[in-house]
Amino acid sequence: MFSGKSYHIWLPILLVCLATITAGAQSFRVQCPTTTITHPTAANLEPAYTGPTNFAPGPAGYLVPNPSSVNGAIKCQQISGGDGFATMGDGTQTYMFSFGPLSGLSDIANGLPGTQFPDKFNSVYNGTLLPGDPATTGLATFKFNGAVGLVPNLDCLAENAAAAAQTPPAALPCPNLPAGGLDGHVDPRPIMDIGVLNGNIPAPLMALDEDDEFFLTLTNVGQIMRPDLFEQHTVHFHGYPNASAFYDGVPDASVAINIGGSFTYYYLAPDAGTYFWHCHITPPEHLQMGMVGQIYVRPRQNRVPVGQSLLLALQQQQQDPRTKCDSSADILCSNPLPRVPNVLLGTRATTGNYAYNDGDGSTYYDVEYPLQIHGFDPNFHFVGMTFNPEGFTEMKDKYFLLNGRSYPDTVTEGPLQTMSADGAMHFSQPLPSIIKLKAGQKALLRISDLDVTEYQTLASLGIPMKVIALNARLLRDQAGNNLYYNTNSITLAGGESLDVILDSTGVPAGTYFLYTPNLDHLSNDAENFGGLMTEVRVTN
Repeated sequence: MFSGKSYHIWLPILLVCLATITAGAQSFRVQCPTTTITHPTAANLEPAYTGPTNFAPGPAGYLVPNPSSVNGAIKCQQISGGDGFATMGDGTQTYMFSFGPLSGLSDIANGLPGTQFPDKFNSVYNGTLLPGDPATTGLATFKFNGAVGLVPNLDCLAENAAAAAQTPPAALPCPNLPAGGLDGHVDPRPIMDIGVLNGNIPAPLMALDEDDEFFLTLTNVGQIMRPDLFEQHTVHFHGYPNASAFYDGVPDASVAINIGGSFTYYYLAPDAGTYFWHCHITPPEHLQMGMVGQIYVRPRQNRVPVGQSLLLALQQQQQDPRTKCDSSADILCSNPLPRVPNVLLGTRATTGNYAYNDGDGSTYYDVEYPLQIHGFDPNFHFVGMTFNPEGFTEMKDKYFLLNGRSYPDTVTEGPLQTMSADGAMHFSQPLPSIIKLKAGQKALLRISDLDVTEYQTLASLGIPMKVIALNARLLRDQAGNNLYYNTNSITLAGGESLDVILDSTGVPAGTYFLYTPNLDHLSNDAENFGGLMTEVRVTN
């Protein structure tokens, strides 16, 4: 019989073993088809937008697109649900429940979205992935963006070969197996090596284009630092116009993913804008602990051929029932036609992009920066790691974060590393917050806030902010009047997003600040500097 002292020693070890056994009996899978009904031809690039997709009844009775009018493409991403550590601006390592990347590792570490076309996602790593990659191997040599763990289904390949070798050939046991054997089958070892303690704050960045079909696989690798927890996780796209409750991530109406399991969410991207996503299991806890990230949808207008009319393209979009804007019947339509199109900016520019389908070029920008506002209560996180009950009513943020960083870390370029309990370095905060502009350029700031306890304010000194959209909706009334406004200060509640354009035209070269005027939010816990502040650097 265990003594009281040995009980305290062996119980955590036993729980770790149970968690390992659970992960070993896994049902991990990934899914990234190269073709679908909506996208019948494999394509690894975004086609130009020349008009809406036209559908007609196909031979099987369901609607299929006209091959000459297919828009968008297929995109895929894989993420882990687990835990990890992040380094705050005062050097404190904070424990998190968090999502981490299981695809697009190289891109995410370089501050880019991890969303990939099928040809990149459906690729196998030709080597051995190490815990902490790419931090372990190094960005200079690590270029892998495929799905971690994806391997050919050797059993099916062998069974198909044996069946084909018979005389006469027998029916194939795996008739739908692709030629290379990649059917979503995975090796769980690299998934656990990479996914464990690899949590990011913010969660892996996602980016789509309108008309894309998005396949997002969530793989739950477990809370290794809290083996007593058998936490489920989900993905909820906050404010996203998702037609299916089954893929909405709210466990009451959809599914939740257990430890050792994977689930592939499916989304169609119909409306441009800045959104965010989070876990919807006990949201006050999981959001506070760090399970929040950003997703944005680029407009069709970006794919209009150079020199063609933006207004004509927007008028053509009214023929698509998914995005038709009937101002007489739909008071929530997202892309009304402009009342007075800007003739000078009414054609597709040769450079830059657009934030929304504006029809007049008024949301043009040269560079974009996603900025995720969040806050941490260090006491809540510490208690969350020490097997003690968490005080939800006493939750109070003391670390205030832009893309998971407090000033001065917000202006540090490249990913921030944290040594985790596995002894490996991990890119815990891969997304920089510094904003760089050349004189005369415009920067689109995609600002979202998923702070649990606080309203957050950001002020700009020296460069006015033009607010063009709120909660992924262009600021335009149903009569077509642009309602954009210039300000030097914006305020967001948790669950809101804003699209803001900084215009450096006529602004002298130099360093400007984007910061919160709430002085108690300009801190790293007890320190007297840090918090919600970053720099805008304008160069000639």
